[in-house]
Amino acid sequence: MTFLNALQLIGGVGIFLYSIKLISESLQLLAGNSLQNLIGMLTRTPVLGVLVGTLVTVLIQSSSATTVMTVSFVDAGLMTLKQAIGVIMGANIGTTVTGQIIAFKIKDYCYLFIILGSLLQLFGKTNHQKNLGSGLFGFGLLFVGMQTMEQSMDVLRTREDLFLAFSHNPFLGVLAGTVLTLLIQSSSATVGLTIALGMQGLLPLEAAIPIILGDNIGTTITAVLASLGTCRYAKQACLAHVLFNVIGVCIFLPLMPVYIDTIRASADTIGHQIANAHTFFNICNTLIFLPFVGLFAKLITTIIPNPRKPERPKSYLDPKLIEFTPAVAVDAVKNECLTMGATLLSTIDKIEELYFHHGEISKEELLSLEGNLDKFHIEIQDYSQKLMRAGVTDKELVRLHSYVSSAGDMERIGDKCKMLFHIWDKKRSLNSEFSAQALEELKRMFDKANTAVEIAIQNITLPPERAKEMAAQLTELAVEVRAMETEIRHLHVNRLADGICNSTISLSFLDAVGAIEHMCYRAKKMTQVICHTQD
Repeated sequence: MTFLNALQLIGGVGIFLYSIKLISESLQLLAGNSLQNLIGMLTRTPVLGVLVGTLVTVLIQSSSATTVMTVSFVDAGLMTLKQAIGVIMGANIGTTVTGQIIAFKIKDYCYLFIILGSLLQLFGKTNHQKNLGSGLFGFGLLFVGMQTMEQSMDVLRTREDLFLAFSHNPFLGVLAGTVLTLLIQSSSATVGLTIALGMQGLLPLEAAIPIILGDNIGTTITAVLASLGTCRYAKQACLAHVLFNVIGVCIFLPLMPVYIDTIRASADTIGHQIANAHTFFNICNTLIFLPFVGLFAKLITTIIPNPRKPERPKSYLDPKLIEFTPAVAVDAVKNECLTMGATLLSTIDKIEELYFHHGEISKEELLSLEGNLDKFHIEIQDYSQKLMRAGVTDKELVRLHSYVSSAGDMERIGDKCKMLFHIWDKKRSLNSEFSAQALEELKRMFDKANTAVEIAIQNITLPPERAKEMAAQLTELAVEVRAMETEIRHLHVNRLADGICNSTISLSFLDAVGAIEHMCYRAKKMTQVICHTQD
């Protein structure tokens, strides 16, 4: 093989990899909420997990994206190991669709897809049309990459001896497939290259099948990389992916003669035979493992034991989701907002204990809670900006803006909690107290504001109709709180005139009233923004 042939081969692989990436990104944008709904169907049933894993992988044309997403969900505590195993098995089946597509001889029409895709990208009026165009362009480019690889290896037609070793020693073929997939980080590209070699008559079926088996081992590197820096549960999911493929290959190697004969009988052309070998291996491997998912999960937890104390997710904002599944990353932002909301409600509870139930809270504890809210806000903003640059649909972009806005409102409510603490601390340092009547008025107002914040946070997850009902209730609360603020200020002036209230902390009391009213205002704003995105 000359230098130009080698350059052509590398270029063909590059075009193929780029086309797969383009198809995957386009399909994810087209799928949008469908992808999230499919994942939401997941239950404790491993069979359903297999179906979901298969459908998601077919939908986004990337088993790497599905496995990374699965590891991220386990890391975030959204998925159990048993569920993850089912999804991973399904992802292995779903990824074989690419091999089946490229085995069909439709490369003569590849430029038609490229032309149609280009026209839609250039002249499409909606993002949906442009994304469809991008997907069609990538689909056409897929076969251009295949043609380029085939042409680069045409000079090797007389050197069949180069690949005979894989026929005589299947272990070498498995090793070659593993290493190749590790290097190019794409099982589909390895399958495509193997099909190209087979179609050129360079690779007999006996040599191609071990390479395909090795490809299934090599593809697990993506999950391994995704598990770095994650919790122990995510590492268990990664190990399940690795062992599932390694054990499967070990089962199939002794049966190689029978398997080769079965695959040879499945199709007339070697391209289809190689694609079938990839598909049949993953389907059969799944059928072998499916009845023993529980035992397999126990084996995984024996190798990597569960932590003694339950691990809480550090954050839902996994950068890998942006790279592989932007549509799911939007939901990750929503979940992070809910976690931020739980921290905010805990902060409000501390203030309530302090003011109305003779509780205690140190300055350090309060500042820690408020600091966490600031951190949530910054991380949600930064993550969302990266996600916007990665590309999401218009509908998801609106959702994303609403979550960022909600995080900002929650951070400002946290600031008001800090202000209320400082008011209380100042009052205590002056050895002064609010009158019983003033404190009772403040409590009634605080309770309504607290309820408003709870509704606003709850509305992030509610369906549109229910969210609008709760928003109407919150609007009424906000009107009541506003009226209460006016009334309390008037009553406070009267108490000052009668000498009931302490003039030293008079302004502090009015500041507290203003802070509580502002909490309710921010809660109302949160709900209005969330409901607007659901119209």
